[in-house]
Amino acid sequence: MDNRKAVVVFSGGQDSTTCLFWALKKFEHVEAVTFHYGQRHISELECAREICLKLNVRQHELDMTLLNQLAPNALTRDDIEIEEGDNNLPSTFVPGRNLLFLSFAAVLAKQINAKHIITGVSETDFSGYPDCRDGFIKSLNVTLNLSMDETFVIHTPLMWRDKSEVWALSDQLGAFDFVKKNTLTCYNGIKASGCGECPACQLRNRGLEQYEKQRQGGGAK
Repeated sequence: MDNRKAVVVFSGGQDSTTCLFWALKKFEHVEAVTFHYGQRHISELECAREICLKLNVRQHELDMTLLNQLAPNALTRDDIEIEEGDNNLPSTFVPGRNLLFLSFAAVLAKQINAKHIITGVSETDFSGYPDCRDGFIKSLNVTLNLSMDETFVIHTPLMWRDKSEVWALSDQLGAFDFVKKNTLTCYNGIKASGCGECPACQLRNRGLEQYEKQRQGGGAK
């Protein structure tokens, strides 16, 4: 397996930025792919561009606005509230999003001769999204390899980590302060600690508070 090249599915948020640092430690050449799917806030795309520039990572931005036409949701529409919806799925769930994103990431990987695809999905803090589960990722990995007659490996370094453990990983990678100050996780488009009100901010900040307590108490390195 050629370990030199990798593609990171990159949004500019805490998770994908931690994954980007992880990939930069592991692989010789890393490129990022960011998807424009009609997000509420253009600031998410701007944040992703800024981070890639700061880290000198080549970024590919792909137009996936068709998703907004097919699956209206709270991530793309201001008139849809962020709340728990049908079947306990939050209104921020975009059906097929990770399926499409990873499929296009694999097509890009093939073009640049990269065998490794990195995504920040997590089954521990997955907010009920079925396409963040380990079983889905493993299944898709097989499907992509069969569909393109390739030997891709989809890496999920955050799969079994809760948010405090994601902060711990960023610290181990020497990226704690960078991730804390430069990433955008907030559903309301506010960088760093965000609005503090939306579910994404609450999850991020709760994990940060938990990790900083461990850090101060000497429970983490």
